[in-house]
Amino acid sequence: MPGRRAAPGSVNIDFTLRRVFRKESFRPLQREVISAALDGHDVYLQAATSFGKSLCFQLPAVVDTGITIVISPLLALMKNQITSLEAAGVRVATINSNTPTDERRAIMDDLKCGHPLLRLLYVTPEFCAMDHFRRVLRIIHTQRELARIAIDEAHCISEWGHDFRPSFKELSFFKREFPDVPMICCTATATPRVRADIVNTLGLDPKQLKSFTMSTSRPNLHYEVRFKSDEYDDHYDTFLAWLQNIYRRRKDPDRMAYLQAAGERITNVSGIIYTLYRRDTEALAERLCSDGIGAKPYHAGLSPSQKDDNLNGWVTNRPGYDIIVATTAFGMGIDKNDVRFVVHWQLPKSFEGYYQEAGRAGRDGKASICAVYYSREDRDRAAAMMARDSRGGQTSEALGQALRNRAESLKKLVEYCEETKKCRHELISKYFGDDGKAPCDWACDHCKDKDALGRRKEAGLASEEWCSTQRDTGRYDYDEYDC
Repeated sequence: MPGRRAAPGSVNIDFTLRRVFRKESFRPLQREVISAALDGHDVYLQAATSFGKSLCFQLPAVVDTGITIVISPLLALMKNQITSLEAAGVRVATINSNTPTDERRAIMDDLKCGHPLLRLLYVTPEFCAMDHFRRVLRIIHTQRELARIAIDEAHCISEWGHDFRPSFKELSFFKREFPDVPMICCTATATPRVRADIVNTLGLDPKQLKSFTMSTSRPNLHYEVRFKSDEYDDHYDTFLAWLQNIYRRRKDPDRMAYLQAAGERITNVSGIIYTLYRRDTEALAERLCSDGIGAKPYHAGLSPSQKDDNLNGWVTNRPGYDIIVATTAFGMGIDKNDVRFVVHWQLPKSFEGYYQEAGRAGRDGKASICAVYYSREDRDRAAAMMARDSRGGQTSEALGQALRNRAESLKKLVEYCEETKKCRHELISKYFGDDGKAPCDWACDHCKDKDALGRRKEAGLASEEWCSTQRDTGRYDYDEYDC
């Protein structure tokens, strides 16, 4: 029994975009994706970080009849999207491990009537597997009020992906039980094999599926690898010198006058430093503060009040909250456009993780820097950790495959870091199966100066130290990617 939906042409999505979401225009391809969803098609959407994928299921939920169920893997993702929707006056709720009992009961009562007032309900894949929730969905479907199923971070479905979660495979339930209810799957990080696995696992008909796969390339991001040797180089001093130089340029009178004339708010540079370990977040933040840089730690071990204060201060550009030093779980769902740099203090755990984390820079479309510190000691430690994970007790066949895929992803990331003869943007695009040449326009260390990149790798120098030397001689210029 197909669900009721707005008749084609009966809604003005441009008006809804402006009135509800406070946006003046769609980004490229957003209109086409939203139109396909409103026409009742199953949709697969793969687009770069910052594309605005959530709008592609939120706007249809607002204008369509019935409720949209959004499956999301992380509470931080839910929280950010729900906060924005509530501020826009949209009826939205979530059921997760943090939902108070009374609130959960009220939400379930709204659903059980079969004609819920909610427009969107955010849940985890684990909650979708519960019998009592499935019974309620059947009631809603019978009343023709189940408008759409949206799956965020859809790469988690595939055991070939870097974030595989077995509970995501159970989402095949939706097409088995409700084959007429359209589905939209969104991701930024899926290889061609992962894309095929998502479609197959969910039971989507490839012939009827509307697929939108945009380039992963973001030309405003400047990618670079900064080589270091753990044996004698802690790379803090050269990083600090690079950062202090950015601060000096920010305070240049001519630059401040230019920004004021352009109507831009003058703030210190905003950035993220990712570390692998909680202890490093606090130690590095404290060290930066002692050198006059406003930095705050963020990790799961902090109290809720500390985390909220550090996050809110950073998001609102409060003085002293310029930089967040965080573990790699940070940032999912954080809506902050003016992040001017993302630095990985150690080698990340996967290629997909690196791309997604680096992609939190420059969401306003302005030039930003994405740097990863790389040493072969880091590489060997990461490989050893991966090997320990693969030996850690009994695992299912799917989980075993996921571990092997993570190891392959790490290998590709190491190759990316070691590569000195190819454009970084092209390497990223090739990994994710993009067609065509990725636009770079000097926006990576190879295209900027491939010979110098080779020398830096050979010498094992940190990039900031080299950049400082080259800046003094006028041979290297960061002006195009000035923070």
